[in-house]
Amino acid sequence: MISSALDQRNDWRAPCGRHVGDIPQRGRRYEVQGYRTVLEQKIRGMRLTLEEFANYAETFALEHGEPGTLSYRHLQRLVSGRNAQGEPIRSVRASTARLLERIFGTPIDELLSQPAEREEEPPDERKLSETAPAVRQTVQLQPSGAVQVASGHGRSQLTASFAWLDERAGWSRETSRKQVTSKVASLDPGELLDRYARRSRIPRSEIAAALQDYYGATTADYGVYTARFEDHQLTTSIVTRREWLNLACALTPERDRLSLVNADEAESNPADLRHAVDRLAETVALNVRLTNQPLYRLLSVDIGSDGIAGTVTRVPFAEYALTMDLLEGELVDALADRRSIQPGELPLRDLYLPDLRSVLDVSGRLCAGGVPALCAIARPAELYRGGRDYALLIQERSSEVVNAARRLAVIPKGFHQPLTDARADARIGATLLRKMEDELFGRREVGTATADQRIAAPLHPSRLSEPMKWLCAEPGRMRTECTGFGLNLVSGNYEFTCLTVIEDEEFWDRYGGQVEANWEASGLRLYSSRDADLISELISEETWTNEGLFALLQGVRRLAELDGYRVEVPAVETSASRHDLS
Repeated sequence: MISSALDQRNDWRAPCGRHVGDIPQRGRRYEVQGYRTVLEQKIRGMRLTLEEFANYAETFALEHGEPGTLSYRHLQRLVSGRNAQGEPIRSVRASTARLLERIFGTPIDELLSQPAEREEEPPDERKLSETAPAVRQTVQLQPSGAVQVASGHGRSQLTASFAWLDERAGWSRETSRKQVTSKVASLDPGELLDRYARRSRIPRSEIAAALQDYYGATTADYGVYTARFEDHQLTTSIVTRREWLNLACALTPERDRLSLVNADEAESNPADLRHAVDRLAETVALNVRLTNQPLYRLLSVDIGSDGIAGTVTRVPFAEYALTMDLLEGELVDALADRRSIQPGELPLRDLYLPDLRSVLDVSGRLCAGGVPALCAIARPAELYRGGRDYALLIQERSSEVVNAARRLAVIPKGFHQPLTDARADARIGATLLRKMEDELFGRREVGTATADQRIAAPLHPSRLSEPMKWLCAEPGRMRTECTGFGLNLVSGNYEFTCLTVIEDEEFWDRYGGQVEANWEASGLRLYSSRDADLISELISEETWTNEGLFALLQGVRRLAELDGYRVEVPAVETSASRHDLS
């Protein structure tokens, strides 16, 4: 993760090139002085820092279906044998205990006990590999001094990306891996993180304006999404049309009709090999989570009064990450450096998305996309808060995500992609349900951070979280709608903006305390639908993603139509403004 490259509190450093499997020879006396617990001793024997082991444990839990979690601070207390008050630890959460026992094959009581000084056998590498395959990690010391950990899971995902790049470039096997390895050796993670921080400070409106400067052409039917809210005039990077706005399209099987087709002959994007290698090297240097699960690629779309129809096919995530997803970084870096944003000045954009015609030609290019959704939860009146309202949920994206890092977004927000049933999962509602389970209700096994999906039906009613089971038990407890559609000039993505309304306020009393963002968010904000001042302030913030603001404005507008009593915000006037592209 990015945090492991930054953290200056690393407890131990591994020598360059050491492997977890490089265990001392048998018969050697282990030094136990200074080890407070057996757990600390075992982690030290793995040649990992506490933060690296916490990251590893999270990945292990995800890959093995364990619900336990282990934060860095929690691990610090466990290895010390003392709780936050300095008292001996007498109990550990059952899920955490089970996770640690499965990793080490040792009872939790023994892990938390003091190690005895004795002549003992070193850890059995074969046993470790059987109980925890991902523990065989390579720990490398980069030239800058930052520790880089590549887990077994991470390596397998990078291997898939290397294979894709080798095939696309016509290179012999392992060529891209060697090029990335060479590139990583010359990178300074500190400089990379500084660049990512500069990107996050570029205002949303500046990105939208720069893209309008780049795309000077206009058409009679399409324009950029513009909204007026109080005294705010907001223009985004979303290309849309009047028929695609304010849809109020219920995501029922009859109206949610995207379908999967085989499109082996679909045209592929060319690959800019130098930039693709650079992207993979940065991913390795900062340990960003990158999984090569398939995405849906949009081939056609038909939005009308009878609902949403169209066709999609599948592409590997690597194809998107190493082509279209590079456009945002190129644009924002140019803005941060105050360089010109004109055709001929942005090589990747000139290659992949040179004009408005290429933006609209979704069948002629890779057009991946997502389902950003505003979530509104009905709440009863409360003494301090006031009358009945909706809780509106907004997330601050973490530094570990592939795109939109450190920016505001609605929640859930996710790529439109299949889990196990590629045909059924093509529906917008399937992605929305999955992302709610993952991002709001803690169902990590339905997320996309793991490469392997071992559950046949992850969204089977018997596997749903307790909050989702309750919502689905009776009609009328939850409403899901598509509110708009557009194409994002930032990376050419399609955006199906949605609104999820939990209309039964009993949900808040039962499950409000269980709503919790996952690793993709660094923070979660909650706004009352009756607080016009704070919502107006929220809308005007410049750290939004353009698609997130699109979803928020479309969602707030629709929410006011559904329930004027709970919603007390000024009207949102929206349009597809053609003159903004001229």
